Amino acid sequence: MEFSIATLLSYFSEDKLVAGKVLEKKLECANDQDIERLQVALDILEKIGVLTKEFGKYRRVYQEDVVEAKLRCSSKGFCFAIQNKEEAEDIYVRESHLSNAWNGDRVLVKVIKEGSRRRSPEGEVMLIVERANPTVLARIVKDNDHFRAVPLDDRLLFELNLQINGDNLDEAINHLVHVKVLRYPIAQFPPIGKVSRILGSDAEEAADTDIVCCKHDLPQFFSENLREIAQELRQVDFETELQSREDLRDLLTISISEEVIIDNIPLIENAFSLEKISEGRWQLGIHISDVDYFVDPESPLDKEARKRGTAIYLVNKVLPLFPEDCNHHLSLTPGKDCLSVSVLITMDDTGQIIEYSIVPSIIKVDHHLSYQQIQGLLGAGEVDLDMSRVLEMLNQLFFSLAPLIKSQRLERGGFDITLDESNYYYIDDGRLGAIVVTPSLPIRSLLTEVVVLANRIVSEHLYALGVPAIYCSQSEPDWDELQDLFQLVNNLGLNFKLDLEEDITPQDFYNLTQEFAKTSFEKVLHYLLQSGIKPITYTINPSSHFGLALKNYTHCVSPGKRYVDLLIQRVLKKVFQEGRDRRHSNVKQGVDLSSSNCHGKINWNILPPSIQTGFDSEFHSLISHLNEREKIAEDAETDLEGLKKAEKMKQRTGEIFNGLITGVQSYGFFVEIEDLLVEGLVHVSSLKDDWYEYRSRHNCLVGRKNRTAYRLGDRVEVEVKSVDYYRQQIDLVTVRGGSTLLEEDLED
Repeated sequence: MEFSIATLLSYFSEDKLVAGKVLEKKLECANDQDIERLQVALDILEKIGVLTKEFGKYRRVYQEDVVEAKLRCSSKGFCFAIQNKEEAEDIYVRESHLSNAWNGDRVLVKVIKEGSRRRSPEGEVMLIVERANPTVLARIVKDNDHFRAVPLDDRLLFELNLQINGDNLDEAINHLVHVKVLRYPIAQFPPIGKVSRILGSDAEEAADTDIVCCKHDLPQFFSENLREIAQELRQVDFETELQSREDLRDLLTISISEEVIIDNIPLIENAFSLEKISEGRWQLGIHISDVDYFVDPESPLDKEARKRGTAIYLVNKVLPLFPEDCNHHLSLTPGKDCLSVSVLITMDDTGQIIEYSIVPSIIKVDHHLSYQQIQGLLGAGEVDLDMSRVLEMLNQLFFSLAPLIKSQRLERGGFDITLDESNYYYIDDGRLGAIVVTPSLPIRSLLTEVVVLANRIVSEHLYALGVPAIYCSQSEPDWDELQDLFQLVNNLGLNFKLDLEEDITPQDFYNLTQEFAKTSFEKVLHYLLQSGIKPITYTINPSSHFGLALKNYTHCVSPGKRYVDLLIQRVLKKVFQEGRDRRHSNVKQGVDLSSSNCHGKINWNILPPSIQTGFDSEFHSLISHLNEREKIAEDAETDLEGLKKAEKMKQRTGEIFNGLITGVQSYGFFVEIEDLLVEGLVHVSSLKDDWYEYRSRHNCLVGRKNRTAYRLGDRVEVEVKSVDYYRQQIDLVTVRGGSTLLEEDLED
């Protein structure tokens, strides 16, 4: 049994007593030793005041001066505890008050000094809730006969003593290694680790995917036991399933993915149908693989998927949620009968939704097409008889219906982000939380419109039914984080103004992206805008989604790639199977729980109390973990992108590029190389022609004598001076550029 304090505390709430026996079951204590370990943890938490014991049961205690936060440290030893709550102050933690906590750890911090207008509050780590670094990337050094691991991340303010265990570490001295932490520091005793893998003589010799996987402690393989289970998933009894499912096999249905299917079966989770049901009315079907049928709650596969949280995309390497051996069962394979959950939307010719239903179904995918094949078909004009119905459906979907869905989204304030296709891997809004337009594959973003509509409808339906759900939320951006971008836009002469007294709205972002199209820097500006959008987070309460301009939203279309989607599917399945369609049994006619027509007619609890409570408890305990896994996945994907850019620029050291100044600080200015979307720093010390002063009000560096200025939006030519591959830092020097300012230009 392995558990963190965070996992243990997730089973508590302030108003609920929890028995030790319940915790033993939830944490799967298998023997007396496990029970003893759990009891030790409970005793300690009670002693320090995190739990209180009443009538032999435990309850969580919340103190006003104790907050849960995540540590963020600098290489100089400055640490801050960052709270999850919006607008909550960061808490300064001195090195002497860290209590052996490391950068990234989740901790409980006790506030020991209140903050003031100019100073942050101070605190001390009271409890380490969850360790963020079970492994570290490090370099091995040797003192006398003792080996130590020095972390490459200089924010990790410690070194590990290495356990040899028969390994010949002399060969690994000064090499990059992956170290597993065997024991965290205790009092004055340093941490102990063991080398699990030698990656290379240095970071540049190691494979970039290995560096990212080791740095973020990502699981790269499945156990042999899980692979065997995956190969033996249950077979479907379609005759029995037809008794409780809609038979949609006669619908013309297609699936779409990046590539053509050749030998191996990829995980195809979505299929689409579109038919005319009457004059001026269409039924759009988004069919989602019924992963829940094959993966039972609390089964080994389910537990592994929960632990991983989400699939991670590392360019050509994918770290999936389930073993690939599952794909034969989970995938909507062309030509086969498949179990699915279908979102059926009735729309008119203007794209308005008339009604919808969400039903368990059986479908049969008639054709699988890649994006490239679809674009070829749409441009072909004439096709053979077998594909004529497919072409008719594709024309209606991509030239009529999807553009109407998009226009409705834009009318309510949504906006698009234009990015290269290599930067994006999801069929829906994914982790970015906004719809991405890829210029080389326009149909991709149009299909995203359709899939996002399915997510939106499922969210609305669950909310209307009053059943538990996990919602996908996105906060509005911070003014402070976008000031440079807004000033850059103004310096480029674009017509965009914001009222500083008003909140930023999605409509503001739409107006901003319209202005982007008026400049040759549109690609750079979209890239910068992306970095200013808040990440999506999951919550158990309905919450607004900024990027899509929605009041509530969820993810449901990828149950084989995101654990949240699988949980949503399970809620839907319970509604299908256990939902009460009437208030009392003596009521003759119930409502159709699968249809939007039931909205506003329900004033009773749909699900039995035990199921409702079970979902509420499960979702409450999982939210923090799922958000953390999404953050790790996003960081890993961003990290790999940064390493690849650093590698590319390392090879181009000495070359000269055109760039745009996108940020100015007292120590230098940042330049975005236009063609490559790579950012580098021109340090102020490299500007040898004058003494440059930083003018914060005007966000520029100005030479004292020559009046040359480097400000946001200036074009410059820069030379790549040096590249730090592991830290992804690119140092540039100016060749020419900047602007000449008069003194009146700098007057306040």
